Amino acid sequence: VWELFWPLMVGASVVVAEPGGHRDPWYVASVVERFGVSVCHFVPSMLSVFVDALGGDRGAGGGLGSLRQVFCSGEALGVAGVEGLRGLVPGVRVVNLYGPTEAAVDVTSYVVSGGEVVVPIGRAVPNVSVWVLDSRLRPVPVGVVGELYLGGVQVARGYASRSGLTAERFVADPCGGVGSRLYRTGDRVRWSGVGELEYVGRSDFQVKLRGQRIELGEIESVLQTAPG
Repeated sequence: VWELFWPLMVGASVVVAEPGGHRDPWYVASVVERFGVSVCHFVPSMLSVFVDALGGDRGAGGGLGSLRQVFCSGEALGVAGVEGLRGLVPGVRVVNLYGPTEAAVDVTSYVVSGGEVVVPIGRAVPNVSVWVLDSRLRPVPVGVVGELYLGGVQVARGYASRSGLTAERFVADPCGGVGSRLYRTGDRVRWSGVGELEYVGRSDFQVKLRGQRIELGEIESVLQTAPG
């Protein structure tokens, strides 16, 4: 959403790639060069493919000099992808974003400084509250892994026509006012010593593939209907 509206709010242009063009790293690079694109948003797995493809093409990064900022979200961002991108565009600013659809959409951010062993998902953006809680909804100490809960105006009210799932994922906020709720993300995180959130993994069997949520239970139920 913000990728479409933010540029227009400041008088910039939005460059829309041709359908399926994002699958071709050299096409993406040609669009950046042709239109002087300054801001891009990558799913980390796509960034890795982009960097690997152009990294083997000597001089391929020369046309990417207009890039000032690259945002990443949708899945965990690895250090190798960031280093590879900076090898192509040395001065680029890389920002790691995190957020589920139920919180519409990014709720934390982290500017990658370089030298990180693990890229954090960062701190809460304005108007969002983040909590790392245990199974009894109690805050956990710094460095201890807990489940990430989200609050604030960005959080959805629930799932349409799915009252059971809504009750499971949208819980009463123990520190909020009457009727306020937190969204239970299912993501396991911990606070670092400097107040940044670090993503650890999932508390269930959901996985991410190229930024898409996959429920392994749904795959299992389909496989069980197959003969044999």
